[in-house]
Amino acid sequence: MIERRAHPADSQPSAMHMIDLIRKKRDGLVMTAREIEFLVHGSARGIFPPEQISAWLMAALLRGLTREETHALTIAMRDSGARFDPSHLGKFTVDKHSTGGVGDKTSFLVAPIAAACGLVVPMISGRALGHTGGTLDKLESIPGYRTSLSMPEFERVLAYCGCSIVSQTPDLVPADRVLYDLRDRTGTVESPGLICASILSKKLAAGLNGLVLDVKTGSGAFMRRQQDAEYLAALLVATAEAAGTRTVALLTDMGQPLGRMAGNWIEIVESMQLLRGEQPRGSEDLRELSLILAGWMLFLGGKADSPQAGQLKASAALNDGSAERVFLQMVEAQGGDISVFEKMQSFHRPGARLDVMAWDSGFISKMDTTMLGWAVQRLGAGRVRASEPLDPHAGIEFHAHRGDWVEQGQPIATLYATRPGLFSEPEGLLRSAIRLSNLQPKPVELVSRVWTRTNAEAHLRNALR
Repeated sequence: MIERRAHPADSQPSAMHMIDLIRKKRDGLVMTAREIEFLVHGSARGIFPPEQISAWLMAALLRGLTREETHALTIAMRDSGARFDPSHLGKFTVDKHSTGGVGDKTSFLVAPIAAACGLVVPMISGRALGHTGGTLDKLESIPGYRTSLSMPEFERVLAYCGCSIVSQTPDLVPADRVLYDLRDRTGTVESPGLICASILSKKLAAGLNGLVLDVKTGSGAFMRRQQDAEYLAALLVATAEAAGTRTVALLTDMGQPLGRMAGNWIEIVESMQLLRGEQPRGSEDLRELSLILAGWMLFLGGKADSPQAGQLKASAALNDGSAERVFLQMVEAQGGDISVFEKMQSFHRPGARLDVMAWDSGFISKMDTTMLGWAVQRLGAGRVRASEPLDPHAGIEFHAHRGDWVEQGQPIATLYATRPGLFSEPEGLLRSAIRLSNLQPKPVELVSRVWTRTNAEAHLRNALR
């Protein structure tokens, strides 16, 4: 069911001007909720030119947004278009969102797991942003898969198999579509308030009862510093809870790529292997994190008495094949050709490949995951401009991870690209990103902290912002 609401700016005249709002935020002043509604409404309707919106985004990045501004921006963006009401489906609706990472493909596991266990997962996802991959881009590497569904089609897929992963419709959160694109192209991604509003506006517009957030920290995260990631996690939880959605956030490691594949089709392959109950070497962290996230989803949805019990149920859904069946049902219902999963490796047809050998012997002590993400993008798996096509077969397969010992001359990674001429820059980035040492690094916790409403509010009260 689609719910449409009149916007406040439609029913009352306004003497506000965009240039005044730019100056106000530039000067570090706090905007009112009505001013933010005016800005969001005008952005969604195409009233303001991109240069003015970009100027405001830069001011918001440099000056920051208060909690009140962030909440107002989230709600205004949520209400900038139609909203989806899944209540008549008769089941608890829950979703998962990651703040972005390299090789992060947990959505393809947790959505069918949660649906197989009796929940509804209406997942509205995005495309590649900066150095991180896009869920929609990865799904579109499946021939025929449609990420753009009408709301009635979205609803039918949810009723059929319990989960659907789609893009925003033209009517759903149109303001975010404008702001998201400009943030990616103007260097204004790394703002806690803008990230929070972008993520939650889409999730809240989907009518969620529960939400599990995967907030990344480390060298591949938009928020590299632990304290910044903690603030973002707490802000997300508090803002979503204030809007009426039960929410938890997990602080997780992005100090190395998640799993062993980073790209588009090759990430689908790795996900399908885990959905089939396989446990290939190098995918252990991906499997573990997916089960932890799914466990929280099942707990919030009342399908388990604790997150740990939910994790056991999630593992069972992988082992008995029910999660795989749901994933294939979703793909087929959205136009995807599921026959490609019968011979996944033969479908992988990169134009060129290059094995990168270890240049020395030692432990992999550190990985600059952002740099590795840019390497994946330069191979053709990501975009420099919004209109650029992607190579579904480009990417990197990692043969070793942080803490592993490698011998000189041992394959450390395989690069896939459209043509050999694309290898030079990504290979240089990869060699610069991976540090070898005689000392084995200390293990890093995959999940370092869990945020709920109580500790999120306490953290925000004490945060020096």
